[in-house]
Amino acid sequence: MVMFRWNRAGEKSAVWSEIEGPYIPVNTEHHANKKDQFQGLLTTPTNLSSLKYFAYLVNFRMSDFSKMGEMSSFQLGVIGALFLSVASSVSIVICNKALMSNLGFPFATTLTSWHLIVTFCTLHAAQRFHFFDAKAIDMKTVMLFGILNGVSIGLLNLSLGFNSIGFYQMTKLAIIPFTVLLETLFLKKQFSQKIKLSLLVLLGGVGIASVTDLQLNFVGTILSLLAIVTTCVGQILTNTIQKRLNVSSTQLLYQSAPFQAAILFVSGPFVDHFLTKKNVFAHKYSSIVLAFIILSCIISVSVNFSTFMVIGKTSPVTYQVLGHLKTCLVLAFGYTLLHDPFTIRNIIGILVAIIGMGLYSYFCVQDNKKKQSVDLSLASQMKDKDSTPLLGMPDKEGHEAKKSTKVSLV
Repeated sequence: MVMFRWNRAGEKSAVWSEIEGPYIPVNTEHHANKKDQFQGLLTTPTNLSSLKYFAYLVNFRMSDFSKMGEMSSFQLGVIGALFLSVASSVSIVICNKALMSNLGFPFATTLTSWHLIVTFCTLHAAQRFHFFDAKAIDMKTVMLFGILNGVSIGLLNLSLGFNSIGFYQMTKLAIIPFTVLLETLFLKKQFSQKIKLSLLVLLGGVGIASVTDLQLNFVGTILSLLAIVTTCVGQILTNTIQKRLNVSSTQLLYQSAPFQAAILFVSGPFVDHFLTKKNVFAHKYSSIVLAFIILSCIISVSVNFSTFMVIGKTSPVTYQVLGHLKTCLVLAFGYTLLHDPFTIRNIIGILVAIIGMGLYSYFCVQDNKKKQSVDLSLASQMKDKDSTPLLGMPDKEGHEAKKSTKVSLV
C-alpha cells in the first residue's frame, strides 16, 4: 500500500510504501479545494505510527486465527485417533478372546506376526495407490526400532506365561510410572504433581479391578522387568522418531512393520510352543478358526495404525492411560457379552480408574492451555520486538525534533 501527501504546489509524493495491512481509500477529489487542510492529515508521524500499528494488529490477529484453525484440526485428529484406537483395540480383544478361549487357538505371538504382515501388505498397497508418500528413514534406526518392538511383544507374552494373571496385570500397570521416569531423566520432560496424582488414582483403580493375585517367581520377574523396559523404550521412540525425523505415524509403521513381523514370525512358533506345548503348524484349522484369524488380522491394521498415531500425536503416557481405559471396557464387555464373572470389586476399580482418567485428561488440557498461552505471549513479544522499527519509524521532521531534544538534554 502506498500513502501520498500533497505539497504546496499540488504535487503528490509517496511517503509510505510496502506496508502490509488493509487498504484505506482516500477521496482526493473531496479535498481538491482543501489542499492545506489535507496536507499532513495522514502522514504525520503520529498517524503513520497508528496506521502501521493497526496494520500490524490485523496481521497478528489473522495469524492467531490461522493458529487456532491448525490447533482445532490437530485436536480433531487426536480425538479421531483416540476413538479409533479404543474401538479397534476392544474389537480385536473380543475377537482374539473368542478365537483363543472358545475356538482353542492359543498361539498369540504367531498371530501377532500375522497381524504385522497383513498391516505391512495393506500399507504397501496404500502407498502404491498414493494414499501416502513413503519417506526414507535411516535403515539402522528403523531396524533397531522394529526389532525392539517385536522383542517387547514376545517378552510380554512370556511374562504372561511365567507369571500369574495378577502379576502380569501389575507388569502392565508398571509401564506408566517407568515411562514417566524415563522421560523425566532422559528427555527432561516435566510432569505436574496433579498429573502424577491422577495417574496414581488411575493405576489404583485398574489394580483394584484387574489384579487378583501376586504369585512371584524369579524367571517371571526378570521377564516382566525386561518387558517393561523394552515396551517403555519402544513407545518413547515411537513418539521421538516421528517428531525428530518429521515422519508420520503411517510412514514409520510402514518402514518398521517388516522388521517387527520378521522377528515375531521366526520366534513366535517357539514362544507359543514353549507356553502352550502345542505346535502352531500342526493345529487343525477349521473354517470358523480361519474366519476369525482373518477378521483379527483385518482389525489389527486399524489397531497398529491407531497405536502409532496416538503415540505420535500425544505421548507414550497418554497411550498407556488409553490402554487402561481399554482394559476397563474389555472387563465390561466381557461381563456383558461373554458373561465373565463380575464382582463389586471390579465395579469399584473401574469407577476409580475412570475418575483417574478424567482427572488426567482435565489436567493435561489445563497444562496445554497454559503452555499455549505462554507460547502466544512469547510470540507476541517477539512480534512487538520485530515491529519496533516500524512503529517507531520517524519521518525527517520527527527525527530532527528528537535530535534537537537530545542535544538540549546534553
